[in-house]
Amino acid sequence: MAGFTHLFIPGPTNIPEQVRQAMNLPMEDMRAASFPDLTLPLFDDIKRVFKNETGRVFIYPSSGTGAWEAAMTNVLSPGDKVLMSRFGQFSHLWVDMAERLGFDVDVIDCEWGTGVPVELYAERLKADKAHLIKAVFCTQNETATGVTSDVAGCRAALDAANHPALLFVDGVSSIGSIDFRQEEWGVDCAVSGSQKGFMLPAGLGFLSVSKKALAAARVSTHRRCYFSFEDMIRANDAGYFPYTPATQLLRGLRASLDLIEEEGLDNIFARHHRLAEGVRKAVDAWGLKLCARAPKWHSDTVSAILVPEGIDSGDVVKRAYQAYKTSLGGGLNKVFGKVFRIGHLGWLNEVMVCASLSAAEMALLDCGVRLAPGSGVAAAIEHFRRTADVPVAKAA
Repeated sequence: MAGFTHLFIPGPTNIPEQVRQAMNLPMEDMRAASFPDLTLPLFDDIKRVFKNETGRVFIYPSSGTGAWEAAMTNVLSPGDKVLMSRFGQFSHLWVDMAERLGFDVDVIDCEWGTGVPVELYAERLKADKAHLIKAVFCTQNETATGVTSDVAGCRAALDAANHPALLFVDGVSSIGSIDFRQEEWGVDCAVSGSQKGFMLPAGLGFLSVSKKALAAARVSTHRRCYFSFEDMIRANDAGYFPYTPATQLLRGLRASLDLIEEEGLDNIFARHHRLAEGVRKAVDAWGLKLCARAPKWHSDTVSAILVPEGIDSGDVVKRAYQAYKTSLGGGLNKVFGKVFRIGHLGWLNEVMVCASLSAAEMALLDCGVRLAPGSGVAAAIEHFRRTADVPVAKAA
């Protein structure tokens, strides 16, 4: 079939041409005297994306999952008690990792479609008079259900209890796309990955840590090797890495960070919100519902859309790909077969979103979902025209 295959999963996301070209170069010497000219500014510029003013960042040749492990094993010790919540596939995987790494996990299971239970966190923290809880975990954006949680609320709960626990945030599908303020919100370990808001291929894990987390790492007794802060700091301070870095991805990262700086983070957040609202208008027009249970949970990077009873969402995803060359996200774990997902993050504009909605509409209709053809696309179009920066010309 002629034409592009369209990518509207919540990661990997579409790669800007400038970034692709920046990675199209011969291999280079990662021990060359000039290599720090590339790497040292990268560390500073990533800190600006996380809004981390006093800590430092680590770049691992891994997915975001590797950065999860780096945060836990460097900052915590075996047997430490941690407070976590589970409300989707990725918050579930974070809990699973913590348990397998030997931590004492106090997990709060929540309804899928909701997010971090800030009020319950506040209760647990106030009750912990002995300060046995060493870290509180918050998945800012649950990619499986399209839910965004309140990181600032988690910090407020810690402060209200005068609790010294560290605050860990999974920002893999949020940082660089949804408002995140590490310094202001007192986040100690923030994790992200290259393949979402950073508009790169998968392969880099980002970990941004506070001074408090760095101090905790100096007394942590957990075993680590590949992800060791100590090894990274020694090499990074000179502009190098303790092992072979993903040099071409670092070149792409330079181009990606330049694009982020050019647009500005506040403009990026506003763009993502506007595009996400277009998708939500379309879902309403279809007569369908989001997996997110209330507007306060709505994600600006991914929408998980519930299909009607008797419809398998996997069939919708398969039809979109086979008939219309469009990749949509499928349901995971508890929502398998119940939702399909539209990723609307990264290098994206209104026309691209309308393309995703058009393919989803056709696939839904083909799979037997009753809706008015064109209704979702029309609703999104009206929203985009009404909220456009450029005024609509009036007819003579």
